[in-house]
Amino acid sequence: MAEEVALLVGLKLTGRSAQRAPANVPESIITAEESLEELQALAESAGARVAEKWIQTRPRADAATFIGSGKVEELKAQIEFHEVTTLIVDQELSPTQQRNLERALDVKVLDRTQLILDIFARRARTREGQLQVELAQLNYMLPRLTGKGAAMSRLGGGIGTRGPGETKLETDRRRIHQRIQSIEKDLDRVRGGRTTQRRQRQAVPLATLALVGYTNAGKSTLFNRLTGADVYADARMFATLDPTVRQIRLPSRRQVLVSDTVGFIRNLPTTLVRAFRATLEEVVEAELLLHVVDASSPEAAEQTAHVLATLNEIGAAHTPQILVLNKVDLIADKPDTSALARRILGDPEHQPAGAVGISAFTGEGFDRLLVKIDETLALDQVSPCVFRFPIGEGGPLHLLHEHARVTSTKYDDNECIVEATVPASIRRRLAAYLVEPGE
Repeated sequence: MAEEVALLVGLKLTGRSAQRAPANVPESIITAEESLEELQALAESAGARVAEKWIQTRPRADAATFIGSGKVEELKAQIEFHEVTTLIVDQELSPTQQRNLERALDVKVLDRTQLILDIFARRARTREGQLQVELAQLNYMLPRLTGKGAAMSRLGGGIGTRGPGETKLETDRRRIHQRIQSIEKDLDRVRGGRTTQRRQRQAVPLATLALVGYTNAGKSTLFNRLTGADVYADARMFATLDPTVRQIRLPSRRQVLVSDTVGFIRNLPTTLVRAFRATLEEVVEAELLLHVVDASSPEAAEQTAHVLATLNEIGAAHTPQILVLNKVDLIADKPDTSALARRILGDPEHQPAGAVGISAFTGEGFDRLLVKIDETLALDQVSPCVFRFPIGEGGPLHLLHEHARVTSTKYDDNECIVEATVPASIRRRLAAYLVEPGE
């Protein structure tokens, strides 16, 4: 396939419509220039050659073309000069804006969301990952079908046309709705299998860790060093998507499970957050998060804040964290780890359980990280619980008597209600019988 040449366009807002920083991110950190640099990394990860980057300054986005008719005229000459095949816009376009830009410039027009979806489509390897990406793509395409006309039938390939883009754009709304429903049913079955796998892991009293962080922070490299696995690691963004779980042994000889997860990114499309709910459950269920940060990046503080915001969105904000300051070998002055963590975090409300400076590439600080995990990860803590067992299921009741301190047992016609002080590992194994407070 011929090389895809891309021209990138960003929008810098002025006045009251200026871009606002997310909570706990200094507003001065976020700039249109930095966002466009990240867009370039995304475009190159998708296989494009970036010929030019442009930033348009306006008080607000133009309703018709996003960047305004004057900038559209300027872009025509640049597109012809560089023989550009694709225009990529650094924000999400409305269907009307995308259609108008394609008509005016006579090239394929993608927005940031479509670019990220395309990268996910390239990277997904498992059946679950492929289904999740296709579901996100179809949900994104659905409101954009009206009026696309001939553009719907293009099968030319390249960025933005992989996955369902090659086979579904020419279908009508009814068939796309049917496909979405079919994917959701398939995902429910896959999620059922993942839930079964998680319960099987929880049946063994092993604590679970999850690696989280901004994309390209070095999570997969660290995962490989921790576990001796051979997970694909690459400098490109979103190099790995599908979660992998491995067992490791800590200095105390305890064994724990470690899960590598998808990287986060600024403005991660909500369709992807929803689609990857099952994958992100690995993060929610973990007892400790290793928050991997590229400490050498000038945008480390902003990237960390976006990861924290995403963790809050998926319900994992209060899970204990260790801040893993990766790539310290690339920092010239070798700053104090605590000072570096304070500079990156800023907000005292999000101070982690600890911070460790490492290089996943060279192995520097690796032993310190294992010790910190050992110190931070709680032992098999006990807590008072109430269980309701059906009469006739003696196995779970025997397990409780064998590994917990039973304080009360009551019987009725069909159930046995037991109060006990239970280790966390046994509580996980008997979660199906647990009576939640207030029931």
